[in-house]
Amino acid sequence: MTVEITRPDAPDAFVAVRDLRVHFPTEDGLVRSVDGLSFRLDRGRTLGIVGESGSGKSVTSLAVLGLHNRRTARISGEIWLDGEELVAAPPERVRALRGKKMAMIFQDPLSSMHPYYTVGAQIVEAYRIHNDVSRKVARKHAIEMLGRVGIPQPARRVDDYPHQFSGGMRQRAMIAMALSCDPELLIADEPTTALDVTVQAQILDLIRDLQRDFDTAVIVITHDLGVVAELADDVLVMYAGRAVEYGGADDLFERPEHPYAWGLLGSMPRLDREPAERLLPIRGTPPSLINVPPGCAFHPRCAYCELTGGLSTTEVPPLTETAGGHLVACHLAPEKRREIWENDVRPTLESR
Repeated sequence: MTVEITRPDAPDAFVAVRDLRVHFPTEDGLVRSVDGLSFRLDRGRTLGIVGESGSGKSVTSLAVLGLHNRRTARISGEIWLDGEELVAAPPERVRALRGKKMAMIFQDPLSSMHPYYTVGAQIVEAYRIHNDVSRKVARKHAIEMLGRVGIPQPARRVDDYPHQFSGGMRQRAMIAMALSCDPELLIADEPTTALDVTVQAQILDLIRDLQRDFDTAVIVITHDLGVVAELADDVLVMYAGRAVEYGGADDLFERPEHPYAWGLLGSMPRLDREPAERLLPIRGTPPSLINVPPGCAFHPRCAYCELTGGLSTTEVPPLTETAGGHLVACHLAPEKRREIWENDVRPTLESR
């Protein structure tokens, strides 16, 4: 049974993305960065979007925020935010929602923040765009936000420039800026990249605490399954611009059904035990988004594609429900997937 996993008219779907496509015409051909993606997210919950570089994760987030240049990107499908459709909305309307209703923590805060303006000035500007207050009131709010995200001596650090902050402090300042207008949707793109593990844990705790306080819907985009295990309620696994698996985080970690998800778990280092052998990398390389393989895009790297009777090389597998809202796009029969997981993949992963 093929399942429509998002309904824009669903009363509890705060964010609903349906059949989103983001293509970029180039001299070499059409880059299909996102090619028919659907998901939903409710208030107060966190969706983790995972996949290798080039799978379409960040392109998806930029589409939700309306940050693609419409002159160079072809965007179709539907993006619903609290009952309002954004793909067909005027750019002015999306701009008004950005920062107020939805905000983003970018991957590299040093390049995302303006080097010539103080951190406080940038938070003040972001706040005053959406709130009719004086500069003095906005500055006080900026100091409060810096203190809220754990920056020491916020009244003094508010006048520092981005280069005067450490990596972890810059990331906290970026979170303060993103949350300055109490957005109802927060997108975090690789929020812990290039941070040491201690700071990573602090940032993840901060996002979790702020989400609880503001009842914010959060999308975490990452290739780090450890971050997903720590934060996410639901997980969307992307490959070559499409969803290949979608379900609850606990379910996906305990009973993953797509061979690509198995590969991601096998390539994740384990810190809870002594490694018995090397990591298990996924063979091959991600496909070109200009020349995506026919059929299942993962089939050139899949160890089980020969078990599908040739379907993997000719037909794109639909995203279908297996049990309890868990969706998988794979030509292997559900019984065969579970058999491979229990008898082959899971014992191998647990022996590492």
